Amino acid sequence: MGGPLVSLLAALGEGDWLRALADLIVLALLLGVAFPLHELAHALAARYLGDRTAEYEGRITLNPLVHLDPIGALMLALAGFGWAKPVPVNPYRLRPEPRIGGAIVALAGPLMNLALAVGFAVVFQVAGALRTTTLVGALPLLLQMVGTTGVVLNIFLALFNLVPVPPLDGSRLLAALFPEASEFLLYRLGQYGFLIIILLSVSGVLGMVIGPPARFLINILLG
Repeated sequence: MGGPLVSLLAALGEGDWLRALADLIVLALLLGVAFPLHELAHALAARYLGDRTAEYEGRITLNPLVHLDPIGALMLALAGFGWAKPVPVNPYRLRPEPRIGGAIVALAGPLMNLALAVGFAVVFQVAGALRTTTLVGALPLLLQMVGTTGVVLNIFLALFNLVPVPPLDGSRLLAALFPEASEFLLYRLGQYGFLIIILLSVSGVLGMVIGPPARFLINILLG
């Protein structure tokens, strides 16, 4: 799937100003709200489990500039999934032990994206109800567009972050589930993690892997 910037430019080319505005709003919400909340969830989970490294480095904040990763933001705008600057975590300070604590911290981010997807689904449903009333104007339709795109992109972001390639969250979940088998593999993958992610995205393999579960969840939320 293409990202909101691609959709925005296509809408402008077609003269569809309402869809362009919806894409602009979604892009702003993802970079300004969803990404910071994703990383904040990691930081808060780490602090709760005993590691305050992220707090000491000023990552317990909703300031989007603190969490921004330029390449990850560009990938989101163009491809529909990307990443923010990873929150620093010292696994040896986590309870109950490093791998389990690390997995819990890693899972907090994707769960935040799923919660945001539910929020956007509520916006979509409320806007749909408003369209059945005598409300005049394009606001309900705009909200439905924002809700739809917000659901889709947050679902893709949640599943994308569960891919077991460092530095994505899924790599820490894999380390917790298969500690001995994954340790060397993750170390090797970590040296080329971002390159692997970009190649998987450009080749379409990433979309093939996360596409089916994403469509299943999207259908549940949007009906």
